[in-house]
Amino acid sequence: MRRVGLLLLVLAFAANSGHARLAAADPIAPGAAGCTALGAAVVPGLATVRTTYDGGSATQPAHCVVRGAASPHTGADGKAYETRFELRLPTDWSGRFLYQGGGGNDGIVAPAVGRNTGAFPETGLQRGFAVVTTDAGHQGGTPEFGLDPTARVDHAYAAHERTATLALAIVARYYGRAPDRRYFVGCSGGGRQGMMFAQRYPAYFDGIAICAPAMRVSSGATIASAWDTQTYLSIAPSNPEGQRVLSRAFSDADLALVSRAVVAACDGDDGAMDGMVQRPDACRFTPKTLQCAGEKEATCLSAPQVAALERAFGGPRTSSGKALYVGQAWDPGIAAPGWRQWKLGTSQTGAPNAANATLMAGALAHEFFTPPDPSFAITSFDFDRDPARMEAFSAVFDTYRDATLAAFHKRGGKLLIFHGTADPIFSALESIDYYQRLARNNGGAKPTSAWARLFLVPGMNHCAGGPATDSFDGLGAMTRWVEQGAAPERIEASALPSNQYFAGRTRPLCAYPAAARYKGSGSLEDGANFTCAVK
Repeated sequence: MRRVGLLLLVLAFAANSGHARLAAADPIAPGAAGCTALGAAVVPGLATVRTTYDGGSATQPAHCVVRGAASPHTGADGKAYETRFELRLPTDWSGRFLYQGGGGNDGIVAPAVGRNTGAFPETGLQRGFAVVTTDAGHQGGTPEFGLDPTARVDHAYAAHERTATLALAIVARYYGRAPDRRYFVGCSGGGRQGMMFAQRYPAYFDGIAICAPAMRVSSGATIASAWDTQTYLSIAPSNPEGQRVLSRAFSDADLALVSRAVVAACDGDDGAMDGMVQRPDACRFTPKTLQCAGEKEATCLSAPQVAALERAFGGPRTSSGKALYVGQAWDPGIAAPGWRQWKLGTSQTGAPNAANATLMAGALAHEFFTPPDPSFAITSFDFDRDPARMEAFSAVFDTYRDATLAAFHKRGGKLLIFHGTADPIFSALESIDYYQRLARNNGGAKPTSAWARLFLVPGMNHCAGGPATDSFDGLGAMTRWVEQGAAPERIEASALPSNQYFAGRTRPLCAYPAAARYKGSGSLEDGANFTCAVK
């Protein structure tokens, strides 16, 4: 990377917008030569920068790739930290800017192509958006960065504001003007980042489209991860060494049995037996209907399995019964690989590989506890005492408390929340709860729907996958809403040809509280035969 040289770019902040603006600089003509010239342009606070020109391909337009790093520091743990980012600038620019959210522990600069929502394949870059991504202020996808207080704050919000500011300045330098419109798209941790912008930096984006937002990750979903891990381990069979094997708590056949039972109990509520439960919050499935009368058989579940499902889906609680997080929705997607990946894993040893017991456990010990406790085991989590150790960082990191979004709303921002109803880590019931609170705080459902909407995705696991029509153009819906005033009542979704459950099926995703309902005739594979209705 080229070390920063002369200061060629000066930033100023507009009092009414909070966005970085270009002052006294000539534009650089987009293209190969301009991309090279941009490599010599410097932004205050930018430590390193490198540019390369991509001439494009059959799937990507020609664009300039900018890779940089800012705000280096040595952490309390003695390690070097900085905020790295990638910005892609299409030669044929649409005038739009897109911030692509991250996920997990971050620590990796993902290609800034502008990933869309769900499994939808067309990206923001392909549509002419300038796109930025960041590693959120630390390097490497493991959670050890949580030992440094500055890196924790960077991960929570500071690195994202820094990245957006720098990216907008570079965009203005390259094209000679600021973007006409600014958008954010992200899922999971990226969804949390979108909510964070709406709350902490409400002037940055005109439209925010997020999936499965990790709004209450440190003080809710992580507690549920510990609850589920302990619950399922308690019924898992042991290996010859006496270690319980988490993945064996339920076989794939057991989960398929539960999936079929959920379908039988709740599928027909939408007028069609199509393997999809459109309103999981209204599903009244009871696992006890599957309990074996005697010994465990292939057609039923053991009493411990039934009790474990009831306990896990009910959500974590203290010994006095106080709820610590919402429960999970019953959905056929429980039998999909994405559900197992988070809850049970596939390891056949005493060392589980479920994301709850690895990713979430690491974040809990290193980042979500204050102070960090690197040696802590998620199997030792105490639901009476340990939640208090998470409160301090939750106030910095989590985004579920502000269910008003007053400044974002006042500025004219638009918000789309998507959530798979079979999400195994961030419950769709959390997004439903948040949206209901948002509506109560903003005069009711109708005025709130003028600027914020929730779309549930039946069957979808975390961010994508499962027995679902999980391919939907959330970025396009948001762009039309912001630029044309077309508030989405329904968004057309499909199952990609590679979908192992419903390849080629289409369905409308409906603005909550509406849900897809069969019209009574026509193919069940065609979403045109479904309408959005409030039951």
